[in-house]
Amino acid sequence: MKPGRQVPPEVILQVAEYFSILSEPMRLKLLNLLRQEEKCVQELVEATQTSQANVSKHLKVMLQAGILTRRTEGTSAYYRVEDPLIYELCNLVCDRLAERIENQARFFRALSLSNHK
Repeated sequence: MKPGRQVPPEVILQVAEYFSILSEPMRLKLLNLLRQEEKCVQELVEATQTSQANVSKHLKVMLQAGILTRRTEGTSAYYRVEDPLIYELCNLVCDRLAERIENQARFFRALSLSNHK
């Protein structure tokens, strides 16, 4: 969304839906597990220590959003990240959070030092 431009409501809705996909901790966990290579559902179930139904539900949402792709081999389904931009977005958010935490820590250290004088 470019500054100063009228953004159609449909675009705003699509952006909101995309961000809502990333608002679920289990989906972020799955994306992190898929960062290096594709994995089958069973590997993801074992790594997350949750049910296959739960993992499959989250994979389906990300598949439908175009974030993941799926291939089958025999009876196994393998997932991989289709849109690597997702990691750039996550890195931007993590960097911003780290910056905020560092600023808060500096503030509290300064406050603590001024109270010890």
